[in-house]
Amino acid sequence: MDYLAEAKIAVEKSHGVTAKHERTVLVTEMFKGKVAWDGEVEVFAIEGHAKAKRCYAWGYPDEKRRGEYEFVTVLEIPPVVSPETAVKIAILSRIAQ
Repeated sequence: MDYLAEAKIAVEKSHGVTAKHERTVLVTEMFKGKVAWDGEVEVFAIEGHAKAKRCYAWGYPDEKRRGEYEFVTVLEIPPVVSPETAVKIAILSRIAQ
């Protein structure tokens, strides 16, 4: 299965929605002077969610399953309003755990 198909499935399973890929955006996010994310963020239009019309997704190589990805999915609900803010919020959320 290709990367975009996996990302779409991750969005749909995570949020119980139907997703359609819109575009890919390059995002570089710095945290404390270091690159926290430098890569592509997939933008999906979604249907079936009460508040969000869009979802952002990106994958990290899965260390346990070679050739597969672990995906992060973030709904476009303020303060998330762009691929960049989705990455920023996800990073801050991980740090807070």
